[in-house]
Amino acid sequence: MAIPVIDLFAGPGGLGEGFSSVADNSGQRVFDIKLSIEKDEFAHKTLLLRSFLRQFPINELPDEYYSMVAENNPKEQVKLQQILFKRYTKQYNIAEEEAWRCELGNDNFPPELVDSRIEKALNGERNWVLIGGPPCQAYSLVGRARNRGIFEEDHRVFLYREYLRIIARHHPAIFVMENVKGLLSAKLEGEKIFDWIKKDLRDPGVLFPKYRSPKYRLYSFVKKPVDFDNNGPMYSKDEDFLIKTELYGIPQNRHRVIILGIREDLGNISYDPITRQTQVKLQEVINELPPLRSGIGREIAATDENGKNVYRRITDSQIYWEQVVGTYADKLRKEFTEDIRFEKLTGLKQGNSFQHYNFNEPENPLTSWYHDPKLKGILQHETRTHLKEDLARYLFSSVYLQLKKDFPKLKDYPEWLLPNHKNAKGGKFADRFRTQRPDQPATTVTSHISKDGHYFIHYDPAQCRSLTVREAARIQTFPDNYFFCGPRTQQFHQVGNAVPPYLAKQLGGIISKIFPG
Repeated sequence: MAIPVIDLFAGPGGLGEGFSSVADNSGQRVFDIKLSIEKDEFAHKTLLLRSFLRQFPINELPDEYYSMVAENNPKEQVKLQQILFKRYTKQYNIAEEEAWRCELGNDNFPPELVDSRIEKALNGERNWVLIGGPPCQAYSLVGRARNRGIFEEDHRVFLYREYLRIIARHHPAIFVMENVKGLLSAKLEGEKIFDWIKKDLRDPGVLFPKYRSPKYRLYSFVKKPVDFDNNGPMYSKDEDFLIKTELYGIPQNRHRVIILGIREDLGNISYDPITRQTQVKLQEVINELPPLRSGIGREIAATDENGKNVYRRITDSQIYWEQVVGTYADKLRKEFTEDIRFEKLTGLKQGNSFQHYNFNEPENPLTSWYHDPKLKGILQHETRTHLKEDLARYLFSSVYLQLKKDFPKLKDYPEWLLPNHKNAKGGKFADRFRTQRPDQPATTVTSHISKDGHYFIHYDPAQCRSLTVREAARIQTFPDNYFFCGPRTQQFHQVGNAVPPYLAKQLGGIISKIFPG
């Protein structure tokens, strides 16, 4: 029997995807996602589709799925998805029951309703796994800096208690709680939030006495305990719960707090932490994707009486793009003492929702993880349209990186390239434009990537653009056949909010070995 899993705050399903990828010696899934809860409309649609696909054996997705994702007309794609769901009614009905659009903590979804759905999903099973993590914006270092005055009043700080209530009420054998690095330093009324979260997780019954909750012992996935006491494993520092994903085969410097909780009646557990892996460079996972040009959507026409930019729309075309980028390239040659030769790639397209493509990625250490031989192409590898003036900044930044081996701060930009802002060279604007280094893991992909691509400029000057959804998805280690529903902005948002599935698979691998048999 597969191990039952409940996934809270599921997003597009990164944790669930990783756990669902753990297979036994016969190729069968070790874990069975029984219920996934997510409030966002588009992330839920993605979750529903992926849940539907999990009803089929590993690597045996229906042919109709590949026809659906290969359709570039959005309206036709929706029709094909409806046909797909009707064709496999049994699988769809299971998925619809599993992927629940629900906002935990909202009055429209009272605890009684949530509890009934969980009980139905578990069907009396006592030993099961709870995964997920409450929304992390309030804990994040960036969020605290931006919302300094309201941080202590932010209700999201307390959303973890709904996660805690579910532990207290339903007694999972094991839970996995994920959150941002900022959780380690966040304080409330002078007390470290992480200290009282650990205290609560060890004994959920203190806050929820009516449930008669068992106690839990908290473990790290990456460190062995230094000793054991009455509370279970002891660690030398809170950072022992921090997972630096670049050390575990993820092509991204993403640092997250992940706690493994094990029910006290299971005793003290011994296991080897997840194994460190060779660092994966960004270029190894995106270099072989089809090269694309950026789009141009608008330009600065003037400034108004208040000194603010006034924009006008631009009709994009390949010829116009080559003219604009060529003009900027000529101008930028005067800004560098080095001899710069821009490789001119003519005929580049902006990409599409699906492009036929034959992969050959000998340098990619995650090839077998990403690739689906039946896909015959690449999904959602399409560039955004940028402000015309930003193309010059992207070009400068990527060339600067090639020459100086690091991306430039705004103080390094020539005056004619600076944004129209009085503090452009300092403060929070100093590194507003960041070209990703090809020879290192990428910086952390966050939901902010949905707003603009300034922090994720492609290292190839000839393409002069920010990263695509598929490139961001590869950084997050989503398989190539993972389809994100909704407009492109929402696709980026889902990717940025997710847990890397390849990391989740490693976490699931540990749990599969220690789960009570």
